[in-house]
Amino acid sequence: MKDQENKKQIPLRLTPALYNDLMRWAEEDFRSLNGQIEYLLTACVRKKYGKKRENRDSDS
Repeated sequence: MKDQENKKQIPLRLTPALYNDLMRWAEEDFRSLNGQIEYLLTACVRKKYGKKRENRDSDS
C-alpha cells in the first residue's frame, strides 16, 4: 500500500500509433493503459539491472 501512496505522476506524450498499440496490448493483458506502461517499464528496468532492488526508494 505504501508503494501506491508514493507513486510519482509524470506527463507522458505518445504518438497516436503508439498509444493505440499500447492500449490494444493493455486490453489483451486485462490491464489499464497506465498499468500496462508501468508493467513494461518495470520489466525493462529489471532486465537492465536485474532483480528488484530492496531499497530503491533511497535512489530517488
